[in-house]
Amino acid sequence: MTCVPTRTNRLSRITRTAPRSGFQRPHSPPPTGGGRFRIAGADLSASIAVFLIALPLSLGIALATGAPLQAGLVAAAVGGIVVGRLGGAPLQVSGPAAGLTVVTAELIHTYGWRTTCAITVLAGLTQLGLAALRVARSALAVSPAIVHGMLAGIGVTIALAQLHIVLGGTPQSSAIANVQGLPAQLADLHPVALSISGLTIVLLLLWPRIPGRTGKAVRKVPAALAAVAAATTVAAVAGLSLPRVDLPSWRSHALPSMPEGPVLGLIAAVLTVTLVASVESLLSAVAVDRLAAARKVPDVRIPRARLDRELAGQGCANAVSGALGGLPVTGVAVRSAANVAAGAVSRNSTTLHGVWVVLAALVLVPVLDLIPLAALAALVMVVGIQMVNITHMRSVRRNRELLVYVVTMTAVVLTGVLEGVAVGIAVSVGVALHRLSKTRITDEETESGHRVRVRGQLTFLAVPRLSRVLSHVPHGTHCTVELDGSFMDHAAHEALHDWQTSHVAHGGTVEFTGRSGRRIAEPASETHTCCRPWTPWRNHHCGEHPVEPLPANGHQLASGLSSFQRNTAPIVRDELARLAREGQRPSQLFLTCSDSRLVTSMITSSGPGDLFTVRNVGNLVPLPGEESADDSVAAAIEYAIEVLRVDSITVCGHSGCGAMQALLTNGPDTPPTPLRRWLRHGLPSLRRMASTQHPWARISGRLPADAVEQLCLTNVVQQLEHLRAHECVARRLAEGTLQLHGMYFHVGEAQAYLLADTGADDRVEDRFDRVTPTVQKASA
Repeated sequence: MTCVPTRTNRLSRITRTAPRSGFQRPHSPPPTGGGRFRIAGADLSASIAVFLIALPLSLGIALATGAPLQAGLVAAAVGGIVVGRLGGAPLQVSGPAAGLTVVTAELIHTYGWRTTCAITVLAGLTQLGLAALRVARSALAVSPAIVHGMLAGIGVTIALAQLHIVLGGTPQSSAIANVQGLPAQLADLHPVALSISGLTIVLLLLWPRIPGRTGKAVRKVPAALAAVAAATTVAAVAGLSLPRVDLPSWRSHALPSMPEGPVLGLIAAVLTVTLVASVESLLSAVAVDRLAAARKVPDVRIPRARLDRELAGQGCANAVSGALGGLPVTGVAVRSAANVAAGAVSRNSTTLHGVWVVLAALVLVPVLDLIPLAALAALVMVVGIQMVNITHMRSVRRNRELLVYVVTMTAVVLTGVLEGVAVGIAVSVGVALHRLSKTRITDEETESGHRVRVRGQLTFLAVPRLSRVLSHVPHGTHCTVELDGSFMDHAAHEALHDWQTSHVAHGGTVEFTGRSGRRIAEPASETHTCCRPWTPWRNHHCGEHPVEPLPANGHQLASGLSSFQRNTAPIVRDELARLAREGQRPSQLFLTCSDSRLVTSMITSSGPGDLFTVRNVGNLVPLPGEESADDSVAAAIEYAIEVLRVDSITVCGHSGCGAMQALLTNGPDTPPTPLRRWLRHGLPSLRRMASTQHPWARISGRLPADAVEQLCLTNVVQQLEHLRAHECVARRLAEGTLQLHGMYFHVGEAQAYLLADTGADDRVEDRFDRVTPTVQKASA
């Protein structure tokens, strides 16, 4: 299960339990507020702005695919209403998108329109199945170079096809055929169609650049609408004779039929629509999250996109759109960005834009029939050209993936979307393997012996070269092996270990430096294999050996220090020296309990300089201004926020917390010892847990095991609320430069949980999702 860090505006929801009378079944609080449906003025104005963009684009995309023009309006309406209500990205606008134009056009050419509608329905059902399996975030694992290359290839194909209509002709069935037919089309130009197309393109490009107050006023009208409206007006006033939009009666609107064609071909078609629509929608949802978070006005917190819910909403929309004879639906980045820029504050904007499309399709048919097809073709051609994004090309070039981008784009243009993506994935895998094998190994003789430097990833592909270099190190000498890479596989580890054993047996000495050398630097005599992944903690006995009490003379502590100086210090010395020179730059403040079983560096895989850690009994954050306030925690918070400028604060609770047990068992007559006085800062958590205003928390889909675990979870969210009361924290949250996270560590299960964002409905309980292991590319 993928974990999503909670947003700060969701930290007030927590759980309820009866601390003294036993653990009871949860119940939801009664609904608050009235049942009236209210629409903010910002959503109303934003919906109109998005509608004015969506209307001409929907007709243009339908024209580009060869589908009935009404199909574009159906998809726009369904995308707005269905995804607007059911989707997981509140501000994302869905509808027919240019990314599926080539796929849909090929399906219509191969199977006909009614079978294409059935394929759209099946693709929607497939998306619903994928959403049920909660695999939405897996789509984000596709390399951005492949995605951007796919979209660029689709854009080139669209532009080549629409260029023929712009010139007054008819597009061919493939990009290659369109290129081959272009000379003949240029020799047979249609001046009327070309003039209307030229006017549309000029207005599209110049409209956003009109200067001064006039420009500020006219830019409130979308460029797409202004260009198409102007071209339509000129064509109507001048009485030009050219093909126009022809919306037939809704009574003759074509609906899907049973799919006809080879089974394997239909399956491939369904999977292609599912893949392209899902990836484009999910990437767009992530991009909209970033736009909404960066927006300053209006200052409204928008919940993060819930990707599995968004995928389910897209699936419902495709099933409905296909059933009603509409085009496939995806999340559309252009309309979504316009929705955010127009100031939308909820999903009502998206839904209303769909309602406006329905009204236009029923009322404005005579007006829509005046639009020249050449104007729509010019609009879609410009959109296709803009899909070849220079910014994306620069980004993939910086990450050394331009080859993947170019090959994917070319393959999509020459062969098709699914085949092009497959070629792009194959090239991406080849590039990754090439990088893994590109390891530089050198040997130089120094005054103290030999120094072997390894630059790059150390895999089995580099083992022959590594063994050859190491074999040239003379016996009986001192050798320093410097490992400067982020990954080393088992074959390389064994090769280094075997050589080390042999070299030491012949009277030599070996020292490993660099972050990747820490495991193989361990002496063979120390075999605490039960905690192998974190063996730098030398004195830990894993329960296999009795832990002796610390002697009065401190010999056990001295033994641990000696082990550190002998084994761990050589590994971390360079890194600590750098930190000593540059100072600490931690990325987050980590506030957790003093419990000895919580090893923060182990459970967060962090090292020196990564975390600014504050530990106290019960991971408590005293409220500022209290009579018994403790300034030590507040001072640490202020230092982390104001001086270290951390990006996030994490409050980490844990199972079996003694402080929480004491809170549950303390009575009013308990003597006021220092510990009892400190635990008074946890009383708000106890009161919150007993409140009936909050649903119960769930931990990875289950209820807490007992009242202690319930209080541990409640305490995490309560302390996050206390953090928000600190002036420096509140200011950074308002600026959008700080995030708060809740975390729970189950000691017995060795399992970490993150507080997940549960969406916009306050009646949904908080949920702590388990952190699942993932395989990802290591960074240097």
